[in-house]
Amino acid sequence: MKLLLLISCFGLFSQAYVVEPLVPKDDKWQSLFNGKDLTGWETYLDRPDQKNKQLPPIGLNKDPNQVFSVVTEDGKPALRISGETFGGINTLAEFENYHLRLEFKWGKQKWAPKLDQPRDSGLLYHCVGPNGTKMLWMESFEFQIQEGDTGDYWGVMDVVADIPARQNEKGKYVYQAGGTPVTFQDKTTNGRTCLKGLDNEKTSGEWNTIDLYCFGGTALHVINGKVNMVLTNTRHLVNGQVEPLTKGKIQIQSEGAEVFYRNLQVEKITKLPAELLR
Repeated sequence: MKLLLLISCFGLFSQAYVVEPLVPKDDKWQSLFNGKDLTGWETYLDRPDQKNKQLPPIGLNKDPNQVFSVVTEDGKPALRISGETFGGINTLAEFENYHLRLEFKWGKQKWAPKLDQPRDSGLLYHCVGPNGTKMLWMESFEFQIQEGDTGDYWGVMDVVADIPARQNEKGKYVYQAGGTPVTFQDKTTNGRTCLKGLDNEKTSGEWNTIDLYCFGGTALHVINGKVNMVLTNTRHLVNGQVEPLTKGKIQIQSEGAEVFYRNLQVEKITKLPAELLR
């Protein structure tokens, strides 16, 4: 009897010990890409020839040459952007106070008019308004994804941000942690772009990890684990008045170069990671 009781108790203990870890606890991440199709996204393409300004844009959710497609790359599902036509693919949902993580790597194809330029794409966040603006893409803040320049900041349309920065020997602004905040806005003395503080991009053809943290009016650009840009007080002009811009859609650019994206996921955050703000 004692032996049977001991075996029974051991069986109950074993079941409790084995079953409990099988219950998933970490469900904080939301996948933005299902690896099968473009569900949750919409596409916009400009005119097929950038030099011929008489041509109309291809438009919304029309993609005759499959600029945006789902492929298998290095054995895993990936979003391929051919770059053949300028445009973008954006989420249908808006996001606020979040951490976005994705991986990207450059392909081999390049297209006019950027055949002799670095491969180019871009991650746009807090996107609002329509596609097809005077700058083509939605009004937004850009986490530049370009060979040698990944992490740079560009302001798309009427956005404004403060970035601690210094001027280099060429007079261009460069992010400098702890530096004096500079206000960046298009058509102003300072302009709408600031160069990254450090280059941490891998060799072309290798996968890079991008982390974008947005909380309140602050945004952190992180490439392969290192911060190379911090924006504060993100805002935009609305009917001539300055208003905060702290949420919006996410858009990825097609801009003359083949690029692959995978493992696109987002999580809600309640604060910025202290270790990245040091």
